Amino acid sequence: MIRLDKFLADSGVGTRTDVKKRIREGRITVNDAVAKKPDLKVDPEQDQILFDHRPVIYEKYSYYLFHKPAGCVTARCDRLNRTVMDFFPESMRKEFAPVGRLDKDTEGLLLITNDGELTHRLLSPAYHVKKTYFVQVDQKIPDTTAGQFAEGVDIGDEKRTLPADLKILGDREAELTISEGRFHQVKRMFASVGCKVTYLKRISMGTLTLGTLEKATYRKLTEQELASLKKEAENKQSSGV
Repeated sequence: MIRLDKFLADSGVGTRTDVKKRIREGRITVNDAVAKKPDLKVDPEQDQILFDHRPVIYEKYSYYLFHKPAGCVTARCDRLNRTVMDFFPESMRKEFAPVGRLDKDTEGLLLITNDGELTHRLLSPAYHVKKTYFVQVDQKIPDTTAGQFAEGVDIGDEKRTLPADLKILGDREAELTISEGRFHQVKRMFASVGCKVTYLKRISMGTLTLGTLEKATYRKLTEQELASLKKEAENKQSSGV
C-alpha cells in the first residue's frame, strides 16, 4: 500500500503540491469514487486510479537519459553548486539519483534512476560497462597514444588502467572508450601522455547513446533501450579482464 499523493507524484502527475491540489479539485478517482484525502492508502496493483478520467500507470522504477551541462555537480544536493537533480521535479529529488559521476566541467550522458540494483551493476568493476567520451586536448595527441591506451597506462594508481579503445579524430580530438570509472580517469590517462583535457563529453554508456538530446534536458528511456541496458549489465560480468 502507498499514499495516494506519493503514488500520483511517482507516476508523473505532478509534485506533491500539484497532486494535492488536483485531489482538492476532485480530479482524482479511486475505484470510481472521488478521492478526498492525499494520505489515502492505495494498492497500485489492485486499485483503479484515474486522473481526469484517464488511468494513472504506476512504475516502481523509472529511468531517464539526461544531457548534463557543464557547471553543475553530479549529486542529489549540494550547498554551494547547482546539481544535476535540480533539473528534475522536486518530487523526484529524494528517491532518484545519478548513476556514476561526471565532473563539474564535463558534459554529456547521465542516467538518472531509482533502481538501485541496476545502478550497482552499471557501476560495479565486475561488470565493465563501457563508456565513450569525446575529448579535446591542448596539443597534438602523440601517434603512440592509441597503442599505449590499448595496453593500459599508469595513472598513479596501484594498477594500470584496463585496455581502452582510442579513436583519434584530429590532432587534438579523439573518442575514448573505457570500461572503468576511476577518479578523473580520462583526464589522467591523457595527462600520462602529456596532454591536458580542455573539453570532455560522455556520448555513450553501455548500449545507451546521447544522440541529439539537447543539453540540460532529459527523456525517459524507451522500452528497447532499457531492455538492452539491463541485458548488457547482466552479461558484462567478467572474471579477470
